Amino acid sequence: MSSRRAPPSLATAATAILAVLAAALVTTGARAQMCGAQANGAKCANCLCFSRFGFCGSTADHCGAGCQSQCSGCGNTPTGAKAVASIVSRELFERLLLHRNDASCLARGFYTYDAFLAAAAAFPAFAGTTLSTNTRKREVAAFLGQTSHETIGGWPTAPDGPYSWGYCLKRDRDPPSDYCEPREEWPCAPDKQYYGRGPIQLSYNYNYGPAGRAIGVDLLNQPELVETDPVVSFKTALWFWMTPRGNKPSSHSVITGQWRRTLADLAAGRFPGYGMITNIINGGLVWAMCKRPHVWVLIFPFHFS
Repeated sequence: MSSRRAPPSLATAATAILAVLAAALVTTGARAQMCGAQANGAKCANCLCFSRFGFCGSTADHCGAGCQSQCSGCGNTPTGAKAVASIVSRELFERLLLHRNDASCLARGFYTYDAFLAAAAAFPAFAGTTLSTNTRKREVAAFLGQTSHETIGGWPTAPDGPYSWGYCLKRDRDPPSDYCEPREEWPCAPDKQYYGRGPIQLSYNYNYGPAGRAIGVDLLNQPELVETDPVVSFKTALWFWMTPRGNKPSSHSVITGQWRRTLADLAAGRFPGYGMITNIINGGLVWAMCKRPHVWVLIFPFHFS
């Protein structure tokens, strides 16, 4: 969530993000797996419902009338976590973030699938089941694509390319300042720094304060939790994703089609796509991307299918 890094070339970034989005679409087949009586009692993965016809899923058709088993999930899996798990499986998560636990990644072992689901449980509207399946997939893919870009740890000649190394960083490696901006409502704690941390690289006291309040953690006095507690770290990223600020909508409302542009937005050429989300996260540094409709088409070709 920092405006201090120059963005990569459009073509390179778009290609990398497209790979994430394309992989996310693979999950369509996962929800069609056979289960229940039609498959000798086999159970669906990720606590998905067994439909009356023996297919796995989390929609009303799967969990409603005639549902065979796991109709309300299984174990203690919260609704929000179950919804996200139905979109991105553990296997897909590992595949998308292929090198995050590589020895050369500073955040190796930190960003786990379980921590991601635990954080998602606190934000049930994120890829929520009230949305269409395609919209839910698009939101999860966009979130992972953006946060992968924010935490890239690859280099030009890295195996599988530099953009296959998302989630390699959990903090700014060389912060130029403490990112403390005097605010009456969100005062900086003595000797604390608010540089970029976590999947979204949460920065500045005026973001740590409200993020902490929203998730029930005092991040003004304990900002380091964003780089030491993986669930807190993911929660701050999801909070930023779900929350509008100033004159900007939330990334959630943009990617789910809920954002309605104002006359000022129309005049500025702001389009409801990936470029707008990039601007929400990184500010004016990449504002030009929002003014180019072809960028949206390039990154989300399946949106028009």
